[in-house]
Amino acid sequence: MNDHLATFEESLRQQTRRYFFGRAASSAGLAALANLWIAEGLSGNDAAALDPRRIAGQGGVLEGYHHPPRAKRMISLFMSGGPSQIELWDDKPVLRERSGEELPASVRGGQRLTGMSVNQASLPLAGSKFQFAQHGACGTWVSELLPYTAKIVDDLCVVRSVYTEAINHDPAITFLLTGSQIAGRPSLGSWLSYGLGTVNSDLPAFCVMITKEASGQPLYARLWGSGFLPSNHQGVQLRSAGDPVLYLNNPAGISRENRRQMLDSLAQLHALHASSSLDPTIDQRVAQYELAFRMQASIPSVADLKDEPQSTFDLYGEEAKNPGTFAANCLMARRLIERGVRSVQLFHQDWDHHGGLPGGIRAQCAKTDRASAALVADLKQRGMLDDTLVVWGGEFGRTSYSQGALTATDYGRDHHPRCFSMWMAGGGVRGGTVYGATDDFSYNIAEHPVHIHDLHATILHLLGIDHEQLTFRHQGRRFRLTDIAGKVIPELIAG
Repeated sequence: MNDHLATFEESLRQQTRRYFFGRAASSAGLAALANLWIAEGLSGNDAAALDPRRIAGQGGVLEGYHHPPRAKRMISLFMSGGPSQIELWDDKPVLRERSGEELPASVRGGQRLTGMSVNQASLPLAGSKFQFAQHGACGTWVSELLPYTAKIVDDLCVVRSVYTEAINHDPAITFLLTGSQIAGRPSLGSWLSYGLGTVNSDLPAFCVMITKEASGQPLYARLWGSGFLPSNHQGVQLRSAGDPVLYLNNPAGISRENRRQMLDSLAQLHALHASSSLDPTIDQRVAQYELAFRMQASIPSVADLKDEPQSTFDLYGEEAKNPGTFAANCLMARRLIERGVRSVQLFHQDWDHHGGLPGGIRAQCAKTDRASAALVADLKQRGMLDDTLVVWGGEFGRTSYSQGALTATDYGRDHHPRCFSMWMAGGGVRGGTVYGATDDFSYNIAEHPVHIHDLHATILHLLGIDHEQLTFRHQGRRFRLTDIAGKVIPELIAG
């Protein structure tokens, strides 16, 4: 039975086009095959993905930018769980005055609720317990919960009118980070790696860090995965304990010279396989091995903070000396982009405050406010903010009504995809501005809605990319980060 199955599989294998061309191809045959694929409809981007130099991460597929970039790199501060815009960025005096009243049917407009509050007998409006004040020359209103961020508002563009399509965490997080609610699509950082490549071949183009010991909604590796893009564009997670990257050190008894010899021999075996199969994933795999070898020397130097002066920790806080804290990760993000990393994604969990919101959001702001502001200030004092884009926000906002009981001192808020706030800084963003507005209850958008696809289109534009032109052919169609939608928001961009 096994012999018959093996014979059948061999027969199928020999009938495939890849096997046929692989057996006949020389280096000239490889070029001819690439031309054939292009003739069949593959874009120049797809063909470039077959170039071993690009597979090794030396450059992106764009061969330059679509237009002059305002930003060369990006840092994303992702607040997982959905921070409440009403407590942080979207002050609502009317909501505060009418606290305890029923959510007006005219405001809800028949919009769906989650299963966690749809069966509540009452949906009482809950005004924020926190006060707002104007800050900076721009006069942006900021919550008392963000005293450090309030000091840098002249560098921020606060967008109060972001909206999404998903009402639950997993699809909403997936949508914000990949442009699709369906798992398996490439992440934003992977698209940037694919399009623009890396500046420093000794480091990944895309790095990820998660605040240690945080609870809340789970975070999956697919959120920084490369999806159907070549695997060398996936994010590399840096850890807070042990080796910064898994398996960074050699096993006991294996020297760096031994490792080099092993990789050279492995590359020869892969080259033999690639000459017969023409499978581009083989070259990607070799590139990953080589990057890992180079990272054995480069990553420890990035993670070593001994060269940072005390003034750095005066800015970020002493917590920045503790690996894995949000403050330490913000400092690491700056060190990574200094060394040529294209994109850094920081995750901080535990913003999902269905109950106990006043205490919960105060605790999370205490952990993130200072370091977020310090990162922007640090980049600015080093002359790096002008070409580094920093984006802060979660996957959706929170409801204006209380989930569960509303008391004089406590309340919770459910998920709310209809409107929420994010901020952007540096990288060509129009600082000291507020864009968009919500109604008196922060329930619906009143002015200038910004869809997630619009946000992605604008981010790519700031990085010199036309979001409609960065595509990858997969399963018979051409995919892009913004799918078939998205428009650049020019009001977010500095003149």
